[in-house]
Amino acid sequence: MSGHLTGRRELITLLGGVAAAWPLAARAQQQQRMRHIGVLISLEMNDPESQGWAKAFEQRLQSRGWTAGRNVQVDYRWAGGVGESTRIAAAELIAMSPDVIVADGTPTLLAVQRETQSIPIVFVLVPDPVAAGIVPSLARPGGNITGFTHYEYPTAGKWLEVLKEIAPATTRALVLTRDPTAGPGSLTIRAIEAVGRSLGVQVIPATVAAAADFERAIGSFADRPNAGLVVLPNIVTSVHRELIVALAARHRLPAVYPYRHFTAAGGLLSCSIDATEQFRQAATYVDRILRGEKPADLPVQAPVKYETALNMKTAKVLGLEVPTSILLRADEVIE
Repeated sequence: MSGHLTGRRELITLLGGVAAAWPLAARAQQQQRMRHIGVLISLEMNDPESQGWAKAFEQRLQSRGWTAGRNVQVDYRWAGGVGESTRIAAAELIAMSPDVIVADGTPTLLAVQRETQSIPIVFVLVPDPVAAGIVPSLARPGGNITGFTHYEYPTAGKWLEVLKEIAPATTRALVLTRDPTAGPGSLTIRAIEAVGRSLGVQVIPATVAAAADFERAIGSFADRPNAGLVVLPNIVTSVHRELIVALAARHRLPAVYPYRHFTAAGGLLSCSIDATEQFRQAATYVDRILRGEKPADLPVQAPVKYETALNMKTAKVLGLEVPTSILLRADEVIE
């Protein structure tokens, strides 16, 4: 009899242990359920720059415990420019009902924002989101959007200052922008024009949207001496960066660019944030959102450092004597 009782107690103990383990197993399974991230990148899929962004993003995710195929699924869409392709890509991502979306640049962010006011959005490479009306403040973005800024509009004149520094003879500067008359473009151009007046440089904005626009704008501008070029950061200029660099070389225009990948393609000088690092930072915010934090409570972060990259070979071709001030602060010199 005692043997039967002992066996029964062991069985009850075993069953009790299993029952107690079930909630723990259920919680572990819930914690490990597949999460879903959508990423909308403004460049083309085969662009080395955008591939580097995606790799850095996933590496940071993995360092935070998120492995593609195990506990997270990352779906990418590549806009390859602006316009209808961006709208379609944003709609496709929203249709997948991801837990969070990452978008780079103002046009891609706005395309996603038009599709959802509930799915959390983390943006990168967006200038002055407060002035653009995207968030009410950096410290308290509110709503479903937060992220990492590129620059504030009043600071846009720094690109013209650097151009004048490396090419002091410049008295006319062509500024390539997507839309110089509305919203962000207008605020940026006004800041550059203010600096131009203080430096004695005439600022000439040019609207660019396609390859033919660059050919026409640069070709018609470069026929007089003491000309220079400022390329503003946007999807259109990044997509056509090799063409812009080639045109600047053909017309012997000193030029200042908004990203290092222009300088790597042969451009003279870039003053920029680290775009790849912003995708790493975005992964950190995505991790926090997936673990329960709300975008409204995550402050929008401004860049703390700008990097200068100089293409010395291009400077020599243009016959420019690079000032010591630029050499001393250059983070990278391409020979």
